[in-house]
Amino acid sequence: MIQRAVLALATLALFLTATPLPGQAPRWTIGMSQCNLGEPWRVQMNADIKKAAEGHPEISVIFKDAQNDNLRQVAHLEEFVRAGVNLIIISPKEAAPLTRPVADAYGKGIPVIVLDRKVLGDRYTCFIGADNKKIGRAAGRWIATLLGGKGKVVELKGLMTSIPGQDRHSGFREGIKGTQIEVVFEADMKWLEPNARKEMESALARFPSIDLVYGQNDPAAHGAYLAAKAAGRADAMAFVGIDGLPQEGQMYVRQGILSACFEYPTGGREAIETALSILQGKTVPREITLPSRVYTRDNITKGGEWLPE
Repeated sequence: MIQRAVLALATLALFLTATPLPGQAPRWTIGMSQCNLGEPWRVQMNADIKKAAEGHPEISVIFKDAQNDNLRQVAHLEEFVRAGVNLIIISPKEAAPLTRPVADAYGKGIPVIVLDRKVLGDRYTCFIGADNKKIGRAAGRWIATLLGGKGKVVELKGLMTSIPGQDRHSGFREGIKGTQIEVVFEADMKWLEPNARKEMESALARFPSIDLVYGQNDPAAHGAYLAAKAAGRADAMAFVGIDGLPQEGQMYVRQGILSACFEYPTGGREAIETALSILQGKTVPREITLPSRVYTRDNITKGGEWLPE
């Protein structure tokens, strides 16, 4: 009896965190597990999901923040399953630790949309995200052109146990292959600006000549810029990032801080649209690849330039 009461209270607490939606009582409940809210891009993803869901009173969304903790995110998925949500959206912290709980939820008949970062295997309903390898490759080629095919580059990598970090790295290396560009320093900044700034300080201390910094997200590029500015060396190098939020990467390009940023769309709106299709019994693609743009000082006022297919 005590265990049942505890479970009932836990389930009630879970549903009380749901985003209230106006109008009719919701027909379906969606559980959304975000790996962290320490990155502006992820805050924007949640905002995009919330905005899209507000136009559909038939659904209610429960948001959970894993705070960059795999075990916490696993627990969130298990809570969603116990609570009997109708569908789960997850943006995983890392692929391997979240593969089994995603597969378990999927195996229990709960549709699962994996958003932004993939898990291993195919035990989920749909993956939505941009092509990180393509974006990394495009960034590499753009950088090679900017530098005239030669130069010394710092690469500040995202979390390298995540698929986006791996793809943005390997794509970039493909993009500069065959050039005389030398990556003189690389470090995993785990997507966080303070980490990127610290790593850039190490790079500046070791290398008197740096031509460009490639940050795997815009906070990395901005953190590197701040470190270089503090050292009086920012004007001697260029900075390139990925994400392209209007209030972040695009703003840095407009301010002249970044030479370019490559868009990585959040997929929040597409996740809700896909979730509704699934809940209505419609067939959806196994994978939805989102398009991307590059924003530079030359095209920022024109809305950027779409990357070729």
